[in-house]
Amino acid sequence: MAQEYIYGINPVKEALAAGREFEKLYVTKSSQAVSRLAARVRQIGAPVIQVDERRLDQIIGEKVVHQGICALLSEIPFVEVEEILAMAREREEAPLLVVLDGVQDPHNLGAIARSAEALGAHGLILPKRRSAPVSATAMKASAGALNHLPVARVGNLASCLDALKRKGLWIAGADMGCPDAGKTNLAGPLALCLGGEGEGLSPLLLDKCDIKVGIPMEGATSSLNVSAAAAILLYEIGQQRRG
Repeated sequence: MAQEYIYGINPVKEALAAGREFEKLYVTKSSQAVSRLAARVRQIGAPVIQVDERRLDQIIGEKVVHQGICALLSEIPFVEVEEILAMAREREEAPLLVVLDGVQDPHNLGAIARSAEALGAHGLILPKRRSAPVSATAMKASAGALNHLPVARVGNLASCLDALKRKGLWIAGADMGCPDAGKTNLAGPLALCLGGEGEGLSPLLLDKCDIKVGIPMEGATSSLNVSAAAAILLYEIGQQRRG
């Protein structure tokens, strides 16, 4: 299994809570929060290494706000789409999957994962190509949600959507100018498809959608960032399910 770096106090705390496998922990200072996390990492048998700020920047590979702490973890294990559906069945819930088509900014990936996990989605589906990696940047942006939200990677999103339809899911695509999501029934088994930054859903995936939904815009701004749109749509779906 590949390895990845995560950095920042909250992502490291979330990784510990989720039982992730730590290879090493690097620290640059001994604040109370960092010292507590270092002690917990030592308890699970992983080495804690003191480094300076410059060395930590080199380890991460970019200059970021790391709060004096960085962990080397085994990469999150990807799952099969069927495993996500099985989890929904076990919970006796209508499945809710989030499908990302060409989202290549890891900050957006992490923010979408955070909203998806918090608002009741059962899992995330990514293409193997043209997708942001599940990296330290994505993990930090997710505030640790990627430790808890199952993620599947598929070779062909269109074929995946066809398979989900055969399993009884409706496919909903987010697209500008489409009917208000609040006036559309989204309470059943659903795969919510969101397109990449600037381009939206590809024509092929839009053609696969049973439902196309939009968000009414009333201000001078004509569009929303994909992660903001994801949060609004997932909240609306949750409201309908609770209702």
